Amino acid sequence: MDYAVESLKKHYEWRGKIEIISRVPLKTAEDLSLAYTPGVAEPCLAIQKDIAKSYLLTRRSDMVAIVTDGTAVLGLGDIGAEAAMPVMEGKAVLFKELGNVDAVPLSIRSRDIDEIVNTVRLLSGSFGGINLEDISAPRCFEIERRLKECCDIPVFHDDQHGTAIVVLAAVLNSLRLTGKKIENINVVINGAGAAGIAVARLLADSGVKNIILCDRIGAIFEGRSNLDAEKLKIAATTNPERHKGTLADVMVGSDIFIGVSVPDCVTKEMVKSMNKNPVVFPMSNPTPEIMPDSAKAGGAVIVGTGRSDFPNQINNALAFPGVFRGTLDARASCINEEMKIAAAKAIAESVSHDKLTENYIVPSPLCRAVASCVAAAVAKAAQDSGVSGICKENV
Repeated sequence: MDYAVESLKKHYEWRGKIEIISRVPLKTAEDLSLAYTPGVAEPCLAIQKDIAKSYLLTRRSDMVAIVTDGTAVLGLGDIGAEAAMPVMEGKAVLFKELGNVDAVPLSIRSRDIDEIVNTVRLLSGSFGGINLEDISAPRCFEIERRLKECCDIPVFHDDQHGTAIVVLAAVLNSLRLTGKKIENINVVINGAGAAGIAVARLLADSGVKNIILCDRIGAIFEGRSNLDAEKLKIAATTNPERHKGTLADVMVGSDIFIGVSVPDCVTKEMVKSMNKNPVVFPMSNPTPEIMPDSAKAGGAVIVGTGRSDFPNQINNALAFPGVFRGTLDARASCINEEMKIAAAKAIAESVSHDKLTENYIVPSPLCRAVASCVAAAVAKAAQDSGVSGICKENV
């Protein structure tokens, strides 16, 4: 199938992938009086007295906003707010189908950080959470940080944290197969944008001690010149031995390679230079940093990409529906590191011991059981870490 041609044809037929439907009957005058005037005044007054009741009397407890400015869209780059809408609608479909979360795409016609933050802040009372999507780095870091400060609902940049969660799940199951210990492995990440930095942080929080990030210049280390603010921060907590050099240089003796960068930047010889039983996750889309057959020829025992036509698809859809479902169920004030790690472990554990193989380290993104497992783990982690707004017996 030519997916480009067929998808465009279908989008003309669908004229949008989501719609709003009513949850209440509207057949009689009594129905109208209950759902609208005069009866609706009573829930309005109840919320006026206690805003927390908006989670009980409206759809807010099941609704998130998907916010983008269209500057870093899914392999397409800066294409604008309107052009990003098909992707945002697709994301909303995944939210609903996999996590039973209603998601509203909000494509903002601005590149200005202040305008985006203020727009989302003003609209946040309508939602139970904010999913930031396809916003270019380094602006995405500042937007997320400021929204977390000014909003009273969870804010989650999926390109950062969703990616990190699924990568961590893939790493955990790779370690189960290779028998290596998380505290002993050497990890090289190529790509020091939003995803790469988030992956490094979550891996470090999970016990990985030796992580080297690379950008276009090479290894990032404390003291290197020409680092932006986010790279300066990550340089202080990674590459403890301050290795320098190119990607090829630092891949020597590594255990796991993670690519969130550009196509064809890794060679078979670079994989051969890694430690015994290397794991390679080239996730650049649609063309990976190295094709799976080449990585295998270089000695990789496990290969995972972002593509559905190869084994081990490392896809954010394994994370965000369950993460938000659990966050909303717990009425959490934020999505913290404990919740992210719990989500990754739940994804990893969704692959049973008898099914775990080199070609099956993460479940399919379409496996509907995953989201419920992730949701339960996230809700529990929210409760255990003290950020849940629901009493423990109800989580």
